[in-house]
Amino acid sequence: MTEMRSPFYSFRPAHHALQEILDSVSPFVDGLKFSGGCHSLMGKELVREITDLAHKHDIYVSTGDWAEHLLRQGPSFFKQYVEECKALGFDTIELNAGSLKLPEEALLRLVRLIKGGGLRAKPLFSVKFDSSEIPVSGDRAFGAYVPPVKEQSSERVENVDLMIRRAERCLEAGADMIMIEADDLCQRADSLRADIIAKIVGRLGLEKTMFEASNANTSEWFVKRYGPRVNLFVDHSDVMNLERIRGFNLRRSNPSSSFTSPFFLM
Repeated sequence: MTEMRSPFYSFRPAHHALQEILDSVSPFVDGLKFSGGCHSLMGKELVREITDLAHKHDIYVSTGDWAEHLLRQGPSFFKQYVEECKALGFDTIELNAGSLKLPEEALLRLVRLIKGGGLRAKPLFSVKFDSSEIPVSGDRAFGAYVPPVKEQSSERVENVDLMIRRAERCLEAGADMIMIEADDLCQRADSLRADIIAKIVGRLGLEKTMFEASNANTSEWFVKRYGPRVNLFVDHSDVMNLERIRGFNLRRSNPSSSFTSPFFLM
């Protein structure tokens, strides 16, 4: 699966740019993600035009990680946000677990609320947490959540097992996909954390995991390591190159494949 970062922010001419991009790459794109909460800067009419345009190309639309801003106004506003996203044509709501800074059970309730509203839920995780979120060793049984007792701090601590466990619980609560943030993990191809990525894939599986690929070299690494069916989130400018790499690796692993991507055959 390929999810594409939107190439627009708040200006109507960008709608026409998106039309041109989708006319070229839509056969190779499964999802379109609004970047940086850019839909909050647009009028509802324009947002609906864009989601309709994506749906005409059989592409789902994700909100990106904007939900944390709504929670500052209270839980009732988040429910209204889900309803409005559905009315505007969004298919997926992304939840940035790092920015939300919610207790684990509260995050799971948001996942269930999104699913109850008829939309897909996609939590976004990083391998680093605020040190206050790390449960004290010995205070919990395997898989059980213990609320942190320390005050929030600015110290960031890497804890892959905690990230995977929270992602597993989100999937159990009904999340459709887990997005893995590139920062500190796969920001650059020459410093990829292959051991951590392998652990994530081993525990969560390829089908339910999507990795943020920061550039073409990173995308190529993922496809070479995990095959053409790995789920990646890329910039719109990398879509065609990613499709070429997927096609090449599919042919190499299965010479009898009937894969006939028009871009691959060029």
